Amino acid sequence: MIFLFIITIVCLQRIVELVIARRNEKWMRKQGAVEAGAEHYPLIVALHICFFISLAVEVVMMERSLSPWWPLLLTLFLFAQAGRVWSLFSLGRFWNTKIIILPGAKVVKRGPYRWIRHPNYVIVAAEILVLPLLFQAYYTALVFSVLNAIVLSIRIPTEEKALMKATDYNEIFRKG
Repeated sequence: MIFLFIITIVCLQRIVELVIARRNEKWMRKQGAVEAGAEHYPLIVALHICFFISLAVEVVMMERSLSPWWPLLLTLFLFAQAGRVWSLFSLGRFWNTKIIILPGAKVVKRGPYRWIRHPNYVIVAAEILVLPLLFQAYYTALVFSVLNAIVLSIRIPTEEKALMKATDYNEIFRKG
């Protein structure tokens, strides 16, 4: 029952985020923004869909229960959710699930972006690890943590290259 509640809340959160991302994308494209890395975006979508399917299958089919460490894991997951919201609000209209770059834009360096270049990716990696561990879904935690690392090894360099080419990214992050 608790699994169904949490997974439903997380899936609803992701749907809201997709609505926000589409709205932001429309606004940015009207301003002249362009997409980078479109060829790998389907991998990200597939990874996240398969993650939720795998998590549900492992928890239900293998009759996984709440971890004995659930207070710690739930706390970590809730901190990750707070970080996700903080990242999203810090980027404002520039936040997206795609790599949408507005040429000439000033790079956001507020909120968690003051300390980490890609806080949302750190948060997603934490969620992909912690959420399955919360329900003792060890296979899902391991497999999707590895797959996510592979996808991010493609996505982050693509995003940084696009930002370097079209914005003040180099100048901002060279200053520290």
